Amino acid sequence: MKITIVAVGKLKEEYLKKAAARFSDEISRHCGFSVLEVPDESTENRPPDSVKLSEGEGILKRIRPEQYVVALAIDGKYRTSDDFAAFLKDCGRSGRDDLVFVIGGSLGLSPEVLKRANEKLSFSPMTFPHQLMRIMLMEQIARGL
Repeated sequence: MKITIVAVGKLKEEYLKKAAARFSDEISRHCGFSVLEVPDESTENRPPDSVKLSEGEGILKRIRPEQYVVALAIDGKYRTSDDFAAFLKDCGRSGRDDLVFVIGGSLGLSPEVLKRANEKLSFSPMTFPHQLMRIMLMEQIARGL
């Protein structure tokens, strides 16, 4: 199995970088793993839809047609940690073994990215910083594998 996270923005704080490195090492022991970063666009003097469109174009350029895409979105499906682990195992068994998880920027994901997604996943009805969301997703992937 191969798992890729496509995320808008870079991790800036050192403690987040350390957490990401730890979980990356843990995940990599079980499968191929990579994180692809898309530059976050400036929101200054730009309509939110324009920002999401630009970030969305960057995201879509990093996704191949054969990949199974899970977009993190507030209106996505909720899963327990056990359900998420079962989802990962099922993907490996059913041929969906090239997974891409997409994390948008501060304004969320463009409609085009959401349309490309095979499914949407939500961790909570709350909004989290996208940098922290990356760590939370990596922790759940590591736990699930």
